[in-house]
Parts: sequence; structure tokens; C-alpha cells
Amino acid sequence: MNDLETRQLRYFVAVAEELHFGCAAERLDMAQPPLSRAIRELERQLGVALLRRTTRRVTLTPAGEVLLRDARIALDAVSSAARRAQHAGEPTPRLRLALKPDIDGGLLPRILDAYAGEDAALPVDLVLGRIDEQAQAVRDGRADTALLLCPFDDRGLDSEPLITEPFLLALAATDPLAARPSLRLADLAGLSLPDGSPADQGPGVGRHGRTGSRGDMTTASTAQGTSDLPEIFQLVELGSLVCFFPASLTRRYPRPEIAYRPVDDLEPAALAVAWPQGSRSAAVAAFVRTATAVAAATRPRSRETPRTATA
Repeated sequence: MNDLETRQLRYFVAVAEELHFGCAAERLDMAQPPLSRAIRELERQLGVALLRRTTRRVTLTPAGEVLLRDARIALDAVSSAARRAQHAGEPTPRLRLALKPDIDGGLLPRILDAYAGEDAALPVDLVLGRIDEQAQAVRDGRADTALLLCPFDDRGLDSEPLITEPFLLALAATDPLAARPSLRLADLAGLSLPDGSPADQGPGVGRHGRTGSRGDMTTASTAQGTSDLPEIFQLVELGSLVCFFPASLTRRYPRPEIAYRPVDDLEPAALAVAWPQGSRSAAVAAFVRTATAVAAATRPRSRETPRTATA
């Protein structure tokens, strides 16, 4: 069997993700007939069927499911290798840190200050993205390390936990729920998060789903997929949606039109630092070491229970 080419894997991943040859061809900016021929040639080369084709639908075979998983990893590795090689060849190396703006537990300024004093430190470039993009940025070589909320897709990554803090619910100050000192997830039935998922399932449960809330006049096309913080605040103030924020972020953005309330049965927000498995970068190691040390210094010390003397 001949070695597979990255072109073949890219073609297959597009078809496997779209499950439609026309949509996959459009995504790849090519005509459909050569794409169909390429997939059939790939199946012939491997000696297995990757797709089930009918007049109505395309589905993956068990072999196709395995190849999709491994092809994604392989393509990530190829892209990562190219980007890291280009980065290593730059005349002035820099450390690229991926994070979502304001999702740093309030630690970033202290981490950067302490990191600057490390012998292996490099100038830091921030790679900003949406809430779920940091792990992928490290995997595909756009970033060297990341600060990100757990849980995340940790394929190909190592990580260390930094801090945990409560999630608070942001809702309109005029909402009747804002009159309560604390809430439970069941109280949020009928409300939606910025990604369109049901608020009563907690943060990060869904990425695509219904949008709207009790008495909401905001359309799904307006609210669904919103990630810009000022826009989210505006929609929360209008009662169009609610949002979960780590407590450290709510302290940065007090707003009279928004009430922040604890949700008693909600798991806390956990922040971690992540980096590529097998990384031998001294700059990355210094950053991880600094981040964990700064986080440890900010955690409250547990008080030991005094021991009772016995005769």
C-alpha cells in the first residue's frame, strides 16, 4: 500500500465532516467529480469502504470513522510541524500564548511579570480567540502554550491545573430571578446561553441549539454564536439571554443593568495551562513553571485543624 498524501486526507475529512460531496467540494473550492474520484481511489488504495453512499445520504463506515479520527490528528500534526518550523526560524523568537480575552482568572498580568524574569523567557505574543479555540491553536502550531477553561479537547496536549473559581450567572437586573440571592440550574429552564444552548444544562454543554428565552424578541440569528463580550452584555441587559462567567471576570465588569448570581449546583470554573506533548522548549517550560507558581501563590492557604493533645 502506498503512503497516503495529505491532499487525500484533506479531501476525505471534508467529505466525512460534510457528509455531502457537493458541500465538501464547495468547501475545498473544487468540482465534485474529481473529488468523488479521489475518494474512490483512496478506498481502492486502502482496500476498504470508507463511505456508504445512497441517493439520499452519505454516511461513514466503521473504517471511515477510524480514518476520520486519525486523519484529523495527522493533518493537525502536519500543520503544526510547518508552523513550528517557521516559528523556530524567525530571527527574533517569541512565545505565542493562546487565550480568550478576560478568561485568565485575573492571573495574566502577574504571570507575564514573573515570566519576564526567567532566564529562558521570550517576548510574548497573545493569540486571542473564542472560548473553545485555544487547545486547537496549540495543536496546530499557531500557539506555543495556552490558558484555557476546563474541560477541553486535550488530544496531543499536556496540561496543569491553575485555579478554580465559581461560575456566576449574568442576567438582566430586571429579571425576577435577580431578586434571589442564589439560584439553581433548574431555575434557568427556558433561558438560553450565547451559543444557543439551554442555560439549565450549565456552561459549555451545547454549541448549537435553540436560542431565545422567556418573552425574548431577539432572533436566533442575532444571538446564536455571539462571542463578543460587549455584545453579550448588551443582550443580557435586554433580557435576550443569560451567560455564565468566571467570578474574576464579573469583578472586572460591574454593570448596574446586570445582576451576577451564584448557581449552587454548578461546577466551578477551572483554569489550566496547556502545551504540546513532548515539547522541549525551554521558553514553554519556563512559562508553565511561572504560571503554576503564580497560581499557587494566589490560592488561599488551607488552615490546619489544631491537633488536640492527649495524655
